[in-house]
Amino acid sequence: MKMDKKRSVGGQAVIEGVMMRGIKGIATAVRKSDGSIVVDLKETVPFTKRNKFLGLPIIRGFVSLVESMVVGIQTLNYSASFFEDEEESTPSKFDAFFNRLFKDKAEEVIMGVTMFISLVLAVGIFFILPTLAANMFKKLDVKNPVVLNLIEGLIRVVIFIGYLILIGKMEDIQRLFQYHGAEHKTIFCYEHNEELIPKNAKEYSRFHPRCGTNFMFLVMIVSILIFSLTGWKSLSFRILSRIILLPVVSGLTYEVIKLMGRSDNKLLQMFAYPGLMLQKLTTREPDDSQLEVAIQALKAAEGME
Repeated sequence: MKMDKKRSVGGQAVIEGVMMRGIKGIATAVRKSDGSIVVDLKETVPFTKRNKFLGLPIIRGFVSLVESMVVGIQTLNYSASFFEDEEESTPSKFDAFFNRLFKDKAEEVIMGVTMFISLVLAVGIFFILPTLAANMFKKLDVKNPVVLNLIEGLIRVVIFIGYLILIGKMEDIQRLFQYHGAEHKTIFCYEHNEELIPKNAKEYSRFHPRCGTNFMFLVMIVSILIFSLTGWKSLSFRILSRIILLPVVSGLTYEVIKLMGRSDNKLLQMFAYPGLMLQKLTTREPDDSQLEVAIQALKAAEGME
């Protein structure tokens, strides 16, 4: 059955559940310990659709990335809250102090701090660390800036793949990756106009071209091309240029991913292939109960129930 190109629903795996973003808003479905599924729907409009400037090509990519990080942290916290309630314990002195200090804003402050720390760690590990490592090759008499940027990019990719392999060995992350697979299979089923039931969804691939894994891998590739234009100047200049150019890199990558999701072009499919294969590390085959959760999230996000 032919794929419906007009559908652009997306999502992410959360703790024992799936978040989907569709025409009605953001829906998060979580399977609780008692086996029931709870669905939360927030009717929101993306920032890129609220403001024409934020919806411009390239700009919309970076805006969508930041918004996705915020939504991702919010939905992960929401899904975690069901299991924190079951293991309720006395709040630490720090938690009590934090809640007294910020009162009803405490959750928003925690989310902001979490997002800031996540950004700093991501930039540090995947952008600053590779340029520091590549700088060692300059000391080995590698002078060509293109070669040095290529080495930096390869180091970045190796670190990224190593990170995925490492976290994939954790038991809790493996369950998260099962829900990631359920998200992809459900979206594929919907895009092919099949009835949304676990039996149909399980027949589809768990590798989807619009996946965040694809996005991250392509960021690595696009960054090699963009950063090569800056030459290989002082270490401080390179670090600063990589931070400043990150919105451009993410914006361009977003446009490439968007094109890949809507095109059958063979060249684009070849370009997407490595990212798809990386999803072998970030997805696992889901069971029917996990597919059921993903289906409920998608139906709520698209206003189908």
